[in-house]
Amino acid sequence: MSGWLIGWLAARRAELGAALGLMTRLPLGRWPMPEAPEGFARAAWAYPLAGALAGGLAGGAQALLLWAGMPPALATAWALAALLLLTGALHEDGLADMADGFGGGRDRERKLAIMRDSRIGSYGALALLLSLGLRGAALALLASPLAWVAAGALSRAALLLPLGLLRPARADGLAAGLGRAGVLPGLALGAGLAFLLLPAGAALAATLAAALAGLGVAWLARRQVGGHTGDILGACAVLAECAALSALSLGR
Repeated sequence: MSGWLIGWLAARRAELGAALGLMTRLPLGRWPMPEAPEGFARAAWAYPLAGALAGGLAGGAQALLLWAGMPPALATAWALAALLLLTGALHEDGLADMADGFGGGRDRERKLAIMRDSRIGSYGALALLLSLGLRGAALALLASPLAWVAAGALSRAALLLPLGLLRPARADGLAAGLGRAGVLPGLALGAGLAFLLLPAGAALAATLAAALAGLGVAWLARRQVGGHTGDILGACAVLAECAALSALSLGR
């Protein structure tokens, strides 16, 4: 029994490492990784933990700058910059690509081709500006590391909704290799962290807002390209984070 438990914990630790390696730019050193592709596919349950960690580090930076006397708007801008460095702007890149593809493509094939283009267009630039403005305004108002952590967890849980509800829009690409095995545990973990960190009413509002954003992206992706891609999942995380933080700001 103890051997089974040790093996189970080792597998979960490796999956957490896979999630951190995908979702952040943190130096993992010799952190063990799954030995088979199936292990990386099962790592979806740990995405909320990766988001919570990134949010917590950025929220800590905001708290430190506020303690040093920096104005809230400026402290939040620097903390958002830290968050983008921590995550490599992975999800923001997805948001820009999805906005350009869905906004500029005439048909499914053209939309997918635009999303693979590394150049950014007007739709993508506007989406990035709006998402950063929304998050910055909400986080400056909230000024709470717990809000950063909860929003990070909920946003990465929300991207599991299109992952679980839709098939991949392409046969290749990063998202095509992601599995659905960790979707339900990841959703439960993201919501559980929100209720652990926030008052019940605030947690419920933020969870519902993030879930609605995830379902909305899934519906839109199905209509636009018939499935999900890595860009769509990343965009979903950003939009869910905007929605969760906006919901938390309503009670301020």
